[in-house]
Amino acid sequence: MTKPSIEVEGARQLKRALRQIEGGTSDLKEIHAKAAKIVEDAAVPLVPRRTGRLAASVRSSGIASGGVVRAGFAKVPYAGPIHFGWPKRNISPQPFLYDALDQRRGEVIGVYEDNVKKLIKKNNLD
Repeated sequence: MTKPSIEVEGARQLKRALRQIEGGTSDLKEIHAKAAKIVEDAAVPLVPRRTGRLAASVRSSGIASGGVVRAGFAKVPYAGPIHFGWPKRNISPQPFLYDALDQRRGEVIGVYEDNVKKLIKKNNLD
């Protein structure tokens, strides 16, 4: 199963230019966080539930290099087998994070288009 992602053309150049500006990459982190939050919000209803702990473990963040959505942690170690499946244990994959990105891809792209344009304009990078 391929890891779904959205690649922004010119992102490296933008990041490099923003590093030159004080506080520039923090703006980029905010954009990544907004985009990741859209996927997080779409993923939570798709998570299979028994106790609700897996759904409660879904979280997103923005870092300088991109947005990240994660599920599971030490107390919810079964997130990976639920998401990717485990054939030896007869667990079928239920890729709720990937499905959420597929459902909201257009919105995520829109967030990047709108906010990156504003960021470029704000910092006179055009």
